[in-house]
Parts: sequence; structure tokens; C-alpha cells
Amino acid sequence: MAASGEGDAVSRRGTTPLTLDDLERHPLKGAAVALRADFNVPLYPSGTREPAAGGEVADRSRIERTVPTIDRLAEAGAKVVVLSHLGRPGGRPNPALTLAPVARCLADLVSGPVRFVPHTSGSEVRKAVADAGPGSVTLVENTRFLPGETANDPALAADWATWADHFVLDAFGTAHRAHSSTDGLPRAVRAKGGMAVAGTLIERELAVFAAVLEEPRRPFAAVLGGAKISGKIDVIEALLPRVDALLVGGAMANTFLRAMGMETGTSLVEEEKTSIAWEVMAAGAARVVLPVDCVTAGEIAAGAPTRVVDRAAIPPGEAVGDIGPVSVRLFGEYLAKAATVVWNGPMGVFEVDGFGEGTFEVARIAAAAADRGATVVVGGGDSAAAARAAGVASRISHISTGGGASLELLAGRELPGVAALSGRRSDREA
Repeated sequence: MAASGEGDAVSRRGTTPLTLDDLERHPLKGAAVALRADFNVPLYPSGTREPAAGGEVADRSRIERTVPTIDRLAEAGAKVVVLSHLGRPGGRPNPALTLAPVARCLADLVSGPVRFVPHTSGSEVRKAVADAGPGSVTLVENTRFLPGETANDPALAADWATWADHFVLDAFGTAHRAHSSTDGLPRAVRAKGGMAVAGTLIERELAVFAAVLEEPRRPFAAVLGGAKISGKIDVIEALLPRVDALLVGGAMANTFLRAMGMETGTSLVEEEKTSIAWEVMAAGAARVVLPVDCVTAGEIAAGAPTRVVDRAAIPPGEAVGDIGPVSVRLFGEYLAKAATVVWNGPMGVFEVDGFGEGTFEVARIAAAAADRGATVVVGGGDSAAAARAAGVASRISHISTGGGASLELLAGRELPGVAALSGRRSDREA
């Protein structure tokens, strides 16, 4: 297995971005600041309690985490113009994915009123910005209603830059995407003499991951789960030389078991990746910890009969849907000793009744580790959802707002959205 061997995490990430502290050294009263936020939130249809497109915001936590940046800019007298996407409309308008409900939610959270503009670019947006006063907050329509957004169209970035004096990135969940609003726009703003800086959310995310990757308190344990080893092999290679224990769960553990020559039944297995799994185990030796028992069933479905079996006794006609109770205790022993924990990916199909206990128990154990003073960082996406479902989210040291972005950082890669910001010299050059 290839070693990470490209220098430390700092040098791989490049320069340290400037922040709001740097931006506030410039006159902001009346300046138009384009703020890229991540308001890709679940919505309730009006009159229901089930998350779906349209209606009202079902979970406003992502919005809340950008409010400090918005308020800080507005209090400095800037015209704050917020850009965000919602869902995957495919580059064309979709009334079910309008940001109008987000505007109503945002208005309840920020200090002043919020104006919603039902356009994303062009003269309507330019006029709205021109008419806005110092300290105002404006939210424009879904950026992904435009095909140029995901294509990183320079013309779209240039259109936004006509009214933007400065740019602030506070969308960690999309910082790993080189889109017009995350990459093209900050570069266009810088080209015209403006600043492009990290907001408070981005600054916090980068600081947390820098701390756990560069100077983790030890023992350092990483918990990786999810479906496929192929999606996390770079993360594994980057983390393995750094951690004291790498705990592997989820369907990706099946590929490791298969590499050991074990029966995996009808479980999801990446046969073509078994050689990589074997190399990981050889390189990591005792630091790589696999499940020792599993929850299996004839089908992964709510209400399906399940059984707990040793990992060497998985029935040929059944699939693994979760780690077993002995594995939970084994993982718990490592987490109980850890001073730093990074968790990304569930231990099983936790969203299906009967296959979630392993994931929820790991969430509870991680929360207990945080309670006793360990630094516990949970990646976005499914891991964050599992922590919330287990009722322990408030006890976790840090829950990231970006699953894909957190994986990129853990793999030692630079995020395109961060690379596009105004930056100080890298630590390597300082």
C-alpha cells in the first residue's frame, strides 16, 4: 500500500485562507459581500411532518451555523448577498426546490430582515444589490437552477462578480466542489481587487481537522464505515500512519473479511478491492480492527428476521446488515482509551429497523468519550444523522457540516473552494 509520504497535512492543503478578521480591516459599510452558504436543508411540505421538497425547513441547524457570519457582516454595514443551492434541480428551475422557505427561516434567525430575490443572476439581482442598504441581508434563488453553476462557468462567475465587492465562503458542505459559486466567483472577485475569505463556519471546520490531523492527542482512534472501501481508500492510506487504531465497520468491512477468505454470503463486497484490503491489513497490522461478529438477515428490510453470528459463520444465503454486540464492545474498548476520535460512516444500514443498533451504540460510546474529555469529530452525512438519531449530537465535540469535504481533508487534499480564497503563505514557506 502506498504511504501518504507527501509531507504533512499543512503542506498538502497549501495556504491558510484569510478570514473575517482580515476582511474587517477594510471599510465594509455599503460594500456588497457575496456569501456562499450551504442551505441545502430538508423541507417539510406545508401541513405535514415528513421531510420532502417544498414547504418549510425541517432542520435549520445548517442555517443556524452560518448566522454568526451573516450577523457579523451586517453589523459591519455590508450588504450581505447570500448564495446557496438546494437539492439537485439539474440546472433548471424547479419550484419544489426554491429557497423561499429558507429565506423565511433565515429571517427568524438573523438580527434584521431578509429579502428574497426569486432570481439567481442577471439584471434583477444587480438591481436588488444596488437597492439594498448597509447592513441588509438578501438571499437569491437556488444557484443550481443555472446550468453554469456546476459547470463552473466563467461567464456566470463574472456576472456575480459585477456586483460583489468581496466574497465569503461559509459552505463547507460544498467546498470540495469547483463550482461557479465556490471557485469561479471568489477568483473573479479577487481579480477585480476584492477579497475572498473564510467565514466563521469554514474557519472552525478547517481548524478542527487541522488539529486532529497535525497534532492529535493520543491515543488517536479513527472509525470508518459506509458502503465501499473504494470511496475511502485515500482516507485510509492517509490516516493509517497517523492513528493508533483504525476501526472498520459498515459494508466496507465485508471486503476485508472477504480478503481474509471468509464467507460473506449475499453481502455487499467489492471483490476487485480485496487485494487493497489485504494491503491495508498488512500495513496496519494490529492497528486495523475489524468486526468479530455481525447481524445478518435473508434481506436487509425492516422486520426481516435477524441473527447474530461470528464473522467466520456468515450464512451463504444471508447478508450482513450491522456489526454485532461483541464488535460493539471491542470498538468501545478502543474508544474508551482514545483522546482523539474521528468517525466517518455508519456501522450498518442504520436507517432500516433492525440494523441500526451497532451504529447507535458507537455514537453513544463516542459521546461518552467526549463527555470524559476526548476530542470527538464526526463527519457529515450519515454519521451526523446517526448521532442525531441516537440523541447524542449535542455531546459530540464537533459534527462537521460536510461529509464529502471532511473526507477530502482526511485524505490530505486541498478543497477547491478553500484554494480559491485569498491566502497567507503556507506554513512550509513561512
